[in-house]
This record gives sequence, C-alpha cells and structure tokens, in this order.
Amino acid sequence: MLKRFAVLATAIALAACATDTTPREPTQPEMSFAWNAAALAETVAYVQSQKTTGFLIIQDGKTIAEHNWPLGDDPAAQTFRANFVHGNAAGGGLREDVASQQKSLIALLVGVGVDKGLIDIERPVSDYIGSRWSKATPQEEGKITVRNLLEMNSGLKEDLTFDAPAGTKFFYNTPAYAILKPVLEKVANQKLYLLSQLWFTKVANMHSTGWEQRPAAFADVGNPTGLVTTPRDLAIMGQVVLDGGRNQTGARLISQEQLDALFARTKTNPAYGHLWWLNGSRETVNVGPNSPRRSGQLIPSAPSDTLAALGAMDRKLFIVPSSKLIVVRTGQAAPDKDFNEKLWQLLMKAAPPATSDFPIIKSVGRIPH
Repeated sequence: MLKRFAVLATAIALAACATDTTPREPTQPEMSFAWNAAALAETVAYVQSQKTTGFLIIQDGKTIAEHNWPLGDDPAAQTFRANFVHGNAAGGGLREDVASQQKSLIALLVGVGVDKGLIDIERPVSDYIGSRWSKATPQEEGKITVRNLLEMNSGLKEDLTFDAPAGTKFFYNTPAYAILKPVLEKVANQKLYLLSQLWFTKVANMHSTGWEQRPAAFADVGNPTGLVTTPRDLAIMGQVVLDGGRNQTGARLISQEQLDALFARTKTNPAYGHLWWLNGSRETVNVGPNSPRRSGQLIPSAPSDTLAALGAMDRKLFIVPSSKLIVVRTGQAAPDKDFNEKLWQLLMKAAPPATSDFPIIKSVGRIPH
C-alpha cells in the first residue's frame, strides 16, 4: 500500500527532474541576527531550484526569509497539483497536503489527550477502539499499545498482519500509525477535523490548516485523510514547540511534560521520538521495508538538537531549539537526493556564527502573522 504511494511520488519526482530548474532571482529577505546576505540568497536560490513552492526561515520570532513560488505548467507539476494542492491561503502560499508531516500534529494531539486524562499511551489500542482493528491474533493485537503506534514499533506489517512482538522493531508503518486517528475520535467523541481545531490548530492560530479526504490515487495507502496546511501554519506549529507548548498569547496547548515526551529517543530508533524525527543520535534507522540501520545522525550538517516533522516529497519542518530557529519547506520532491544535507550546509553557511552556540531555550519570541 505505502509502496504505491512511493511509486506515485517517485514518478512525479522523476518527471519534475526533466523540467527546467534554473533558479529565478530570489526575493530580498528581511535580514536579522547578522545573517550573511549573499549566503542566504544562495540558499534561497538553491531551494527554489528544487521544485519548492514554499520556503520560510524564522529565528527568534523574526522572519529571515519567506518565499511562495507558483507551480510550473509541466505534467509533473500538474499531477502534483491534482493530488496535493487545495487552493491558496490568504498570504499567497499554497495549501498542500503535507503527507507524513501530519504524523507530528497527531502526536501533539495525543499529548493533549493525555493532558486531558483521556488517553494513557501505555494501554492497549484495543482498549479504546475494540479488538480486530488489526489482522494479528487477539493475543498479539492485545499487546500493542498506543505508545507502540507513536514509536512506529507496533510489530505489524503494512497490511496490519503480525511481524514481530510489539516494541521490538522499528518499522515506519503509516497504516498502523493511522489507527491513532480513530483512537483520538473515540476518546474525544468528536471527528478529527473538529478535535484538531479545538485542541490545537484554532487556538494556535493555524487558520489555513485542516483535514481533507485524499484523491483516489491514495485510496489504498491505509491513511485516506491528508493534513492540508501552509508553510506559515507549519511554522506556527514549530513555534508552539519552541514556546514550550504555549500559543502567542501564552495560553497553554500542551503540557511541557507531554511535549518533552514527544522528543524522547526511543529504544527501537534513537533518531525517532513520538512521530517526530530527532537529530543528534549515534545511529539512525531509516524509513524502508527492511528498516536499515546506519551509523550517524539523521542529517550530519544540521545542529544536533534539530527536531523534524518530515513528509513525502521533501516537506520539511525543522526546529532548532538551541538557535531559536524554524525552517519550513513545501513543494514537489527535490531533484537533489541529498537535499537535506545540502540545505543545511547552505543554512549553516548563511546563519550567524553564534547560531549553533545558543543555549537551549524552550520559550522564545513569537511568529509574526
């Protein structure tokens, strides 16, 4: 199922690679923190050349660079538009289905559910939605907890059949993850779109964010609803993380305890927390059918404390607490297969020299609207 999603994404990416990627003149950024203007312009030009539609850099609540580029007219762009784009936001950015970046929002919602006393992540999933939600035996299924879905170690295959004991093996399993949506709906007694607004997006001022039914092309990937949002709204989600779970007015959305739990390294993959990717680990378990393990952190050139909400086709939300930094990228799949590494090489060249030396700060300046 997920393989079909990957095949479609790959086809779009290959078609995109065949089109002209000559960068256009970037918009002059708002400078702050003594960023290197020439290096920042080089970063923006590179990002634009990689089939990007939205790029946003915010540091300490100040916009360093913000660009929204239109999709091209080539076949790959039109396929992308049909499958991922849901119109424009008021600020000019595209509203896109950001693929697996939705997982990181769901993790925040689960944390809110714990704060409300509605969810205990140590309890079996079947305690919330009943048995037979998987194709494992009742005994095997009964050992799969909400925590296992958050940590991608449910022990299930993509078709939800049994593969390994729960909690013993990392496997990036979107159909298993998606079971968290009915869990949330059950405990809240509300539909996902409404509880998302009431618990997080509306109170965070993410007014261009919502859930949409995906087109037929994704009908069998085991996750039929997509999170549709904008770079600015993704940055607001990142700011809530930097602000220790509070919105712009200081109102708390999620407790610091539950926020910290999202970013605790897991035993089965030290580069993964609760549906968030974590830099700085000595080894990383990659996404893939065999979950290959490699030495080194997720993105070598990025700061070790970088947190990431990542989606297919190179959707990025990077949060660096030590430098109060948020970086967002949306759009089609980047032709450069080393996009993450090249982006961070350029960012570190452009950023102020002291950026990586800031103390870790959990509450920083606000995102302007």
